[in-house]
Amino acid sequence: MNTNTAEKPGTAQIISPEELLNHWQGHRALTRRVIEAFPEEKFFNYSIGGMRTFAEMTMELLAIATPGLREIVSGSTSELKEHFDHGNSKAKMLSLWDESTEEINRLWNQLKPNRFHETIKAFGAYEGTVQSSILYFIDNEIHHRGQGYVYLRSLGIEPPAFWER
Repeated sequence: MNTNTAEKPGTAQIISPEELLNHWQGHRALTRRVIEAFPEEKFFNYSIGGMRTFAEMTMELLAIATPGLREIVSGSTSELKEHFDHGNSKAKMLSLWDESTEEINRLWNQLKPNRFHETIKAFGAYEGTVQSSILYFIDNEIHHRGQGYVYLRSLGIEPPAFWER
């Protein structure tokens, strides 16, 4: 009996690209609700223990997800730009979040499944596969959202249920 049933790397599929996108967008919807839960002033000015404000973390998330996916799809490299003018407006940040979410959906439709195991260098600096880069985008968002939960709780605000994606 042959017990070596391993397939070549990249040929087995556990989750479909559509399922991965839905998973990612579920996280993005939850992060959006965390942004909404912040009082305007606290979103831009509140931090604990020297951590960045949640607005700064949100700018990082906006700088990574869509630009990173755009790089993957286009093959062109761009510089990571985590700071931009938002006018200290949470409404502006939410609008940018929504635009980014829509663009992820558009870009995703251009990403071919056979590319998920290609090696890339995200933002010209971070080597990995397309798949590992996308998983990093998601993991990074979850990490920062967790920090947002701590901020909200410290402000006496009940954050959105993490399982409601």
